[in-house]
Amino acid sequence: MKKSSRESWSGQLGFILASAASAIGLGNLWRFPYLTAKYGGGIFLLVYFLLLLTIGAMLMTTEIALGRKTRLSPLHGFGKLVKSWSFLGILFVAVSAVILPYYIVIGGWILKYVFAYAFIPQEITDAAHPANTAFFSNFISNPSQSLLFAGMFFAMSALFIVMGVKNGIEKMNKILMPALFFLAIAIAGYVCMQPNAIEGIKYYLVPDLNKFYVETNGTSHFSFTMLCKTIVAAMGQMFFSLSLAMGIMVTYGSYMKKSDNIENSTWHIEFCDTIVAIIAGLMIIPAAFAFPPAGQTGIEAVSQAGPGLLFETLPRVFTQMQAPKMITLSFFVLVLAAALTSSVSMMETLQSSIKDKMKWSRKKSVTILSVYILIMMIPHSLCYSNACKGFFSKKILGMEFLSLNDFLANSVLMPLGAFALCIFVGWILKPNFIIREIETKGNTFKLKKFYSLTIKWIAPIFIAIILVTCILSGLKIIDI
Repeated sequence: MKKSSRESWSGQLGFILASAASAIGLGNLWRFPYLTAKYGGGIFLLVYFLLLLTIGAMLMTTEIALGRKTRLSPLHGFGKLVKSWSFLGILFVAVSAVILPYYIVIGGWILKYVFAYAFIPQEITDAAHPANTAFFSNFISNPSQSLLFAGMFFAMSALFIVMGVKNGIEKMNKILMPALFFLAIAIAGYVCMQPNAIEGIKYYLVPDLNKFYVETNGTSHFSFTMLCKTIVAAMGQMFFSLSLAMGIMVTYGSYMKKSDNIENSTWHIEFCDTIVAIIAGLMIIPAAFAFPPAGQTGIEAVSQAGPGLLFETLPRVFTQMQAPKMITLSFFVLVLAAALTSSVSMMETLQSSIKDKMKWSRKKSVTILSVYILIMMIPHSLCYSNACKGFFSKKILGMEFLSLNDFLANSVLMPLGAFALCIFVGWILKPNFIIREIETKGNTFKLKKFYSLTIKWIAPIFIAIILVTCILSGLKIIDI
């Protein structure tokens, strides 16, 4: 395929918005708040930011530069550079291939809440109301409903992919990203003005080193275990939030122009991602502190909710604070927009890989990809269904089919891919290979010395620790 036939962004702004939109997904609006609450609030925030500005920034810069250098999807780009390392591209694409089907299903769950709040009268108080704890369980246990809304969310994502890079993905993000940002600020402002919300704001934003201390026999002492747990959680969140080791940044980088500044783009993407993550916490943590359920503190309300935070805890919290229906509806529209931009980025990664491999048109590669997604959606949609108990709902390592794939992708494949990337760039290609690409067309790379140190030593050591810890935790050997 000739280089000139490769699609491209209209400019650096289009690339930044698309990449930031990929990063700003359920990781920011769902996962980040409850992990922050669970691991000490402000102290988790501090650890997360340190990792984001060091290892996260250097890994993102690497992926973008590799994509622009090869002008190919990750499935073929790594093999083009070093044939024996083509497996790394397969690993990156595998992450998106595993995540996308269940991400589509979760997107369908969010779409269901949008429909519910848009069309169900405010005065309904029974199980049909989204704030009722039975609403979510009734919905996901209904196979036809779960598949219907997952299919609708998939159709929305596929539409933008078919339209292409400039006319589909880029135009979508130029509308959704500013709307998402201002809507998040409005909801966070409303929540933070609620009575007693100030305690949640303090817990969330003010680092407290005492969170690393535990009391034993009346004596307080520093807990190395608690520090490790916080670092592991923050590192895992960083991978999930920044879309690292998923092939997305490599794919989006392959559409980037040589004159665009990669280093500046990375910082802009991380800034957008971080701001939305902070605002997400301000939407959720103060609300839980102000209106915790009976018998629970605000910290418990957020952290113990876990994955159910978005679909069970928050609707109840919004109802308790007597928020106008429009506020709650706007919140779920916001989450839907974030989920949509991330699902589009994963679909584009897979579509691009098929297109590069088979030399097909965009429409044909999307059609083939759609068949895969629609088939894989079924077990993810039905694993909670009462009608399919004993088949799709069988647990492996104590996890349902959806949870198992989430663990496999985020706790095994992503850190494994990131570790392999560090070895590939740091020791096979050498850091100067990436530095030269970044400094193309007169651009500068101010952090090139730090980059070399990080990609060769700091990042692979940290990531190896995370990988081993996550696997041991998944096997229930240790408790993280």
